[in-house]
Amino acid sequence: MILCMEFDVVIIGGGLVGASLAAALKYSGLSLAMVESQSSLMRDNAPASAEDWDSRIYAISPGSRSFLEKSGAWSLLDAGRIAPVEAMRVFGDTGAELEFSAYQMGVAELACILENRALQHALWQVLQQQENLTLLYPARCGALEFDKDAATLTLEDGRTLSAKLIVGADGRDSWVRSQAGISAAPVDYQQHGVVANFSVELPHRGIAYQWFQPDGILALLPLPGNRVSMVWSVSIEHSARLLAMPQDELCARVAAASRQTLGELKLITPPAAFPLRLLVLPQISAPRVALIGDAAHNMHPLAGQGVNTGFRDARQLAQILLERGAQSDCGDAQLLRRYERKRKEDIYTMQATTYGLKHLFNNEVPVLRAVRNLGLNVTNRIIPLKKLLMQHALN
Repeated sequence: MILCMEFDVVIIGGGLVGASLAAALKYSGLSLAMVESQSSLMRDNAPASAEDWDSRIYAISPGSRSFLEKSGAWSLLDAGRIAPVEAMRVFGDTGAELEFSAYQMGVAELACILENRALQHALWQVLQQQENLTLLYPARCGALEFDKDAATLTLEDGRTLSAKLIVGADGRDSWVRSQAGISAAPVDYQQHGVVANFSVELPHRGIAYQWFQPDGILALLPLPGNRVSMVWSVSIEHSARLLAMPQDELCARVAAASRQTLGELKLITPPAAFPLRLLVLPQISAPRVALIGDAAHNMHPLAGQGVNTGFRDARQLAQILLERGAQSDCGDAQLLRRYERKRKEDIYTMQATTYGLKHLFNNEVPVLRAVRNLGLNVTNRIIPLKKLLMQHALN
């Protein structure tokens, strides 16, 4: 006879966003379970050497940093592998420029650049010590059924879990989302994001660089020391050419595309690519279900806000659950609709902004070329407007 394990909340997906939600609910009084299919998340992913850098890099906003500090995860990170972003310079394709600085914004830094595996490891260290959390890994989901009072999750190994609330934190191809009947057709950007890390000849001085070009959007983000992380959003064909290049040729190509701003480059991690798409869902909650992170939205990486938007999902859902009242059903439909209402504007704003910028710059229409570059130059001169644009990204 197989017993059904009962919980208040079951989080499916133990990546950064799912793990951050679990950590934020440490003192909620809720009984939690996390189901994760990959056992590798539990292994010590600390770098093997000083030059072993993860090619998956995130720009963590001050708001997300504060959220992670409260969970205790941030203090477990190696400060020597975190690079503050003190300024950002954005270039158009005809000499236009827009610059943001932490000083101008009145903050210590615009963002912090760190490695995915380091943050993942820190979060899981917190989770392993969490008394109200049961970790189930590696475990794969088999079936999910809903009734009025609870949801029942059956794992492939036959174990069953009952929960008042199921949280889908299982990525862009979310199984939870499909089981809840939430769907929309994704928009394929016909682009790949090509990532790699380089050592650079000239100091980056904590500046993040971005070049909007007709054939793609190139970003170089500061890493500790004379190192940078690249995210280059290009066509699928261009991506294939970049991945096939010899190291020296790739370095020269990136140096030329970045206008030799940081001098000569040397590759320190092999390049990799991932497909880019937009996914706008009609809803991010359903009876007994809430979606967070990539399960709830996909957007272009040009603003570096994908993971931060996910952390804001987790932060908002945690706040609503913490403030619900001791006797309130954590899977109550009104509660989940409140979460959805509070997140909708932020999600749609980021999706619309990144979609619009991508299409504004990735074309050869002469009028749009003039407009986009004029817009960068004009915005650069209006400090209140610059502050307004950056304020959202700092949250």
